Amino acid sequence: MNTDKKVLACVDRSHFSGFVADYAIWAARRLKSPLKFLHVIENHPEIGSGEDHSGAIGFNAQEALLTKLSEQDAAKARTAHENGRIFLNSLRERAVAGGIVAPDMKQRHGELEETLVALEDEVELFVWGRRGESSEAAQRNLGRNVERVVRALHKPILSVTESFSEPRHVMIAFDGGSLTRKGIELIAASRLFAGLTVNVLMSGRESQDSPKHMAWAQEKLAAAGLEAVPLLIPGEPGSVIARTIPERNIDLLVMGAYAHSPLRSLVFGCKTNDMLRATRIPALLLR
Repeated sequence: MNTDKKVLACVDRSHFSGFVADYAIWAARRLKSPLKFLHVIENHPEIGSGEDHSGAIGFNAQEALLTKLSEQDAAKARTAHENGRIFLNSLRERAVAGGIVAPDMKQRHGELEETLVALEDEVELFVWGRRGESSEAAQRNLGRNVERVVRALHKPILSVTESFSEPRHVMIAFDGGSLTRKGIELIAASRLFAGLTVNVLMSGRESQDSPKHMAWAQEKLAAAGLEAVPLLIPGEPGSVIARTIPERNIDLLVMGAYAHSPLRSLVFGCKTNDMLRATRIPALLLR
């Protein structure tokens, strides 16, 4: 990976942010890259103040109401900004304690997707939680932003879960296609995976080309000094991956993400979302 670029940890004020910070610290140390924490304060128009402003009101009353609402919005924005600053400072202290020199932090008002797209050129690796503040409140097991934002980005995204464990055993879901070959090349080239055991899993329908693809992957990883464990296991990929993770003590999954169009995913279901919901380990998502 290009160490001139940053590890960008996308955090909110949910309890998941501590795990995001820990994985981002781990990644930045291994990559020898600068670390930045980003907190995006999003506006949620669906969440109102709870007051009833309905009914017919006169012009002067309407003008006074607009002024009041504007002042309330400004006060909320100031409070959110100050709370966010305190929150980011706590994560910055956590990173310094974890061995990071001069971690940076940024806070922005706006939409998460637009903000991350605007910053992508300076980023080598995104780190964020599979769930966040909104999904925590709604008891969803996958955040509402995940698919939309991942589809908008092109850099690898480390999507983390509810605990931190320093990765030792990696598994890549490999099918011999261009996207997962890119994943093998990324693993081979990146300091993030130095010294880790890499399990290369091919599942699905048996193919006469599978051994050839597997040999290519092993050769690529071995040339980078990595221990590669070939796994050719027929069966439905999602089930095979879910079963193999505990069997092989896998603590980091590398996989292609959202390869099909949003329309196809809507009609036939989304395998990426299914996998993220079914697994409890971090996943490095490739686009």
